[in-house]
Amino acid sequence: MRSRKPANAFRDCSKGKAVTLAIAIALFAPPAASAQSEVSSPGKNIEAVGVPPIPASLVHEVQPYTSIYGLPLAGWDEAKREIRLKGLSSATWISRVKSPGAVPEISSIYIQSSGIYDVYFQPQGTYLAYTRDESGNESFQLYSYEIGAGKTTLLSDGKSRNTEPVWSNAGDKIVYSSTPSGTSGVNLRLLNPFEPKTDHLLAQSSGSYFKAYDWSPDDKQIVYCDFTSNTASTLWLVDIASGSKSLLSPKTAKSELYDFPVFSKDGKGIYVVTDHDSDFRRLAYIDLASRKMSYIPSARQWDVDEFQIAPNGKTVAFITNEDGISRLHLFDIAASKERASAQIPLGIISDIKWRKDSTELAFNFKSSRTPNDVYSVNAQTGKVELWVTNGADTSKFSQPELIHWPAVDKRSVSGFLYRPPVNFKGKRPVIIDIHGGPEEQHRPGFGYEDNYFLNELGVAKIYPNVRGSSGYGKAFLHLDDGVRRDGAVKDIGALLDWIKTQPDLDADRVLVEGASYGGYLALSTAFTYGDRIKAVISDSGISNLASFVEHTEGWRREIQRAEFGDERDAKTREFMERTAPLTNAQKMKKPLLIIQGQNDPRVPVSEAARLVAATKDRIPVWYIVAKDEGHGFVQQNNREYRLYATVLFVKEFLLK
Repeated sequence: MRSRKPANAFRDCSKGKAVTLAIAIALFAPPAASAQSEVSSPGKNIEAVGVPPIPASLVHEVQPYTSIYGLPLAGWDEAKREIRLKGLSSATWISRVKSPGAVPEISSIYIQSSGIYDVYFQPQGTYLAYTRDESGNESFQLYSYEIGAGKTTLLSDGKSRNTEPVWSNAGDKIVYSSTPSGTSGVNLRLLNPFEPKTDHLLAQSSGSYFKAYDWSPDDKQIVYCDFTSNTASTLWLVDIASGSKSLLSPKTAKSELYDFPVFSKDGKGIYVVTDHDSDFRRLAYIDLASRKMSYIPSARQWDVDEFQIAPNGKTVAFITNEDGISRLHLFDIAASKERASAQIPLGIISDIKWRKDSTELAFNFKSSRTPNDVYSVNAQTGKVELWVTNGADTSKFSQPELIHWPAVDKRSVSGFLYRPPVNFKGKRPVIIDIHGGPEEQHRPGFGYEDNYFLNELGVAKIYPNVRGSSGYGKAFLHLDDGVRRDGAVKDIGALLDWIKTQPDLDADRVLVEGASYGGYLALSTAFTYGDRIKAVISDSGISNLASFVEHTEGWRREIQRAEFGDERDAKTREFMERTAPLTNAQKMKKPLLIIQGQNDPRVPVSEAARLVAATKDRIPVWYIVAKDEGHGFVQQNNREYRLYATVLFVKEFLLK
């Protein structure tokens, strides 16, 4: 689950001066600690074992790196040329920007609830829907919110898991994904949000994950994907009156992905991202009458990340992911050719939103020096305008360097290296930070508090995209499946070899960290290459793949088996158990920092406790458990304590 950080400053682009969103700061920004008593204890929801008291001086050292935020794009106003921004924190609010560079203003939309994952606007702009998880166990409930009246209504049953609501074009129905408590499979349900008792099952899954994306122009059909894993799905239509389903994607025994499908303006076809007959994900068009598939031209060696069709149906905007960097494309459908590229800085583009009149689109932009800016592009002229940017000085932050190293099987593996400022002399210690997923990809976005380790401690950071990462083709994505999992661990070993060849990096001072699956790889590195590293940090890390798959929630189990292997198969289970960090705990030789949420529905807190028990008598082990968190920390106080403890751990076991 992504972090939810409030914004505190923006820049007035037209005048070149910083402006502050004062209302947002007053209502939502956490107060800085000012006394030793405020930071020496972890707080009522944190249990910490082995972690020393946090000095007040550390809070002030880190604060400049934790107070830089940017509000993400929520969309355009339905009638005016205004942009909406959203803040998701201890409360959810929407602000608006009336013109490029203008000061953001708080709007009337304010929901005083924590745990809100995202908001979904009704096309008519009178209502919005949102999903909320109260305790971190991912039992999301669906709500509607009447914007003018500020009234919230619970739409789901309060027991099942409910996500990804999609409004009909008329704004009178919502389709959403839902899983009854204790069952497997994710179904589609349909309701009239103004009459919650109309809620009923639309399409029932037999164990896979159904996710709806779009309504036909006449609101009679819904296009959805049936996911059997995070990287494999089929494409379907369902009739809302009869519930009858029809398969749109070709029947094949191969593993293929279909994602983000939307109807064409005339309702005669579906645009969709797919890797059908390709190693990379392309933007395709499926004619509903003939089922013929054609493709929008794009860079064939890179994935299409996302796309949006203009409301008038004449232009498709799409983003390609080229070695982690985004490229925005505007394709004229009638002329069947791409328009001239807009001049946008190098970084990560996401969340494309078209204006209702199809004249321009807005999007989020991130880079190593940009927490979240919001731009717009005119679809006809290509003119780029910066609407909102953070006012902080980020020029001192490290720029990423794309690196490659040879794996043991001679494949090339890549990642991003961030070097500390040149005023730090001599060989620099290294933190290897491994992403989760496994199907995620580290991309050079804003580092937030990671910049503290670079600028203040002089630590170099490497973010590897080992085999199994997305963005490099389907073949690379599946290299770590099942019993080939140890190949990803060996990629980290090969990275340690590469570090040894770098004259400015200290191969004798390396710390490995990761969250979720990244924590699994970090823990695996702890016992596989323990003599080559100084310490390990695992945040919600998997310690045994067999028990992880076996005990995860029913709706997620089959999806995880497709990636990690079927733990019911004797040979697969033997591999999982033999290579489990928990099984190999006695081989771990270096200090550990284990971070865990008590309500984690994916990685049981009991397994983290078992790993701590198996190692704490031999090596230094710091253990942090948050009583009010799930898979990853989202509460601001907990996140801050985790950061302070991590800094102390790095100072103690990497820098000394």
